[in-house]
Amino acid sequence: MKPNTMYRYLSVSAGALVVVLISGCGGGGGGSVDVADGGIRGTGASVGPVSGFGSVFVNGIRFETDGSVTSDDGISREDQLDEGMILRIDGQWRADGEGTAEQVEYDDTFRGEVVIVSETFDPDDSSIRESVTFTVYGQTIVADKQTVFKGMSLQTIDSGAFVRVSGWRLPDGRYRASYVGSLEVSLDDVEVEGRIDDSSVDVDLNRFSINGFPVEYDNTTIFGDGLTEDDLNNPGLVVEVEGRIGLIGEASGLIANNIEQDESRRYQRGDDDDIEFAGPVATAFDDADSTFTINGLTVLVPDDAVFEDGLTSADLQPGLLIQVEGSFLADGSVEAEEIDIRDANAEVEGPINQASIDFSARTFLVGGVLVQVTPLTIITDDDDDQRIGLADLNGAFDVEVEGIERSTDGGEVFLEATKVEREIEDDSDNEFEVTGRLGAIDDTTITVLGVRIRAVEGETEFDGIQRDQLMADFESGERPLIEVDYVEQPSGSSNFVADEVELED
Repeated sequence: MKPNTMYRYLSVSAGALVVVLISGCGGGGGGSVDVADGGIRGTGASVGPVSGFGSVFVNGIRFETDGSVTSDDGISREDQLDEGMILRIDGQWRADGEGTAEQVEYDDTFRGEVVIVSETFDPDDSSIRESVTFTVYGQTIVADKQTVFKGMSLQTIDSGAFVRVSGWRLPDGRYRASYVGSLEVSLDDVEVEGRIDDSSVDVDLNRFSINGFPVEYDNTTIFGDGLTEDDLNNPGLVVEVEGRIGLIGEASGLIANNIEQDESRRYQRGDDDDIEFAGPVATAFDDADSTFTINGLTVLVPDDAVFEDGLTSADLQPGLLIQVEGSFLADGSVEAEEIDIRDANAEVEGPINQASIDFSARTFLVGGVLVQVTPLTIITDDDDDQRIGLADLNGAFDVEVEGIERSTDGGEVFLEATKVEREIEDDSDNEFEVTGRLGAIDDTTITVLGVRIRAVEGETEFDGIQRDQLMADFESGERPLIEVDYVEQPSGSSNFVADEVELED
């Protein structure tokens, strides 16, 4: 794998993932990374997951709000929101990371009962979930360690839980969860989104199905967003249905109070032309007309200058989570001004080096890895039951940090955190685990995320690849994805020794 094509091989995860524009000022230690919050100046719509409060952070912008939220899902105030919930904010924003919201809107993607379909586990610990796939009334949702949970966790969510989900629709019809929150059971207030099954509409019985799940409506059902009953027969129509669970014939189904357009309405043009949003690519970049589709929008790429941090047009494959900033054109498409990746590609676990915390620069070290916290970083407790900030990491804590490998103009590598999970107990005894692309290798060491680690055959276990093969691959221009378990020797922070090096899929 060539270094400039590494993004094409990243795994697509379900989560509330984030990105900001980074500029480097060189140097070392814990405070050398300069972060330019936000992106272009604009007036229009900003759509993305909440990453913080005071007032509300979305897409790297701190929007001043009046505290009110427009929603038909029981949320009317800002203090009812949680990190990971996808909002649409109409207002103004500036390149300095500040903005003013005229309106804040939230809408659940799903609300209902969980049925667990499948799980994947940490290859080193079969008791720890890496991801979980579940359904809500027939619709498939994927969540992983980057999904923000409230009132439960990735490890505890189980069949029978009643949840609200905020997420994105993937090209294959599944959804990837940005947020999953616990709710009290209420079968009289559920919500389902999805594509109407072909040939399932029966206007005589007022019925159709979404992925096999029956839906029934009557003359009291409200059709919103300009939809009519006739539109239900449009091929490929994706709708949002709210109502109650009841019997439809002899089967359980959804008796609709309201039927309207799906989540793509979040991204519709408002009174102004500018828009910034995050989402998974729907159709790949088309070289013929320099466009791709995402969130129901066609995006025009005027030139390669719009790509940030090594992203290329070839990387725009279905499912890759990105952020786009641009302006609406007369035909309803968006001309991009900036496109950046929002999928995490690296992580580090272990105790924070407390002496390294720099609150002004918003950086710290974990196992020698320089971690940069941004206005978009979501910081949670390991049980995800409370909002916490960078100051709450100042203590004897282990953390798990997921993010994007970046480098400054001076070549210093750092991890731009998308999510930091704090663990109360520090029980790792200076043991660390890092996952990332191989950055360098010589006769005695390997480098991952800027950390040089001693790794010698006979002292270090190599799993899935021989050390000589790893070196040969790197010398041929590849950057294999590896996981390293290592310890810090008492002699100093530069003295890291690998216990195990494993080739990741």
